[in-house]
Amino acid sequence: MFIVLLRFSDKKARASDFMDGHKAWLQQGFADGVFLLAGSLQPGVGGGILADGATLEEIEARVGEDPFVAENVVTAEILDMAASKADDRLAFLLN
Repeated sequence: MFIVLLRFSDKKARASDFMDGHKAWLQQGFADGVFLLAGSLQPGVGGGILADGATLEEIEARVGEDPFVAENVVTAEILDMAASKADDRLAFLLN
C-alpha cells in the first residue's frame, strides 16, 4: 500500500491551469482500481492519495503522469506502507 503526498510548490498559482488534467488523472487511478482514497491536505498545502494494487515502480510511473507533478505544481512523495493492523471497516487493505 502506498501513501502519496502531493505538496504544492512555489508554482501553486498555476494549479488552475492543470486542474482538469489532474482531475482526469485522479479519475483514471480510481477507474483502474489503484487509487482507494484521495483528498486535500489542510490547510491548502496539497493533496494525498491512498493507493494499492500496484508495485512501487508502477506507482512512481503513474504519479509522474499527473499534470501537477509533470508541471512542477506539486512535489510528490511516495511512502510504501506495510499495513499490519486495521479497523474491521478497512480489513480489506491488509495483504
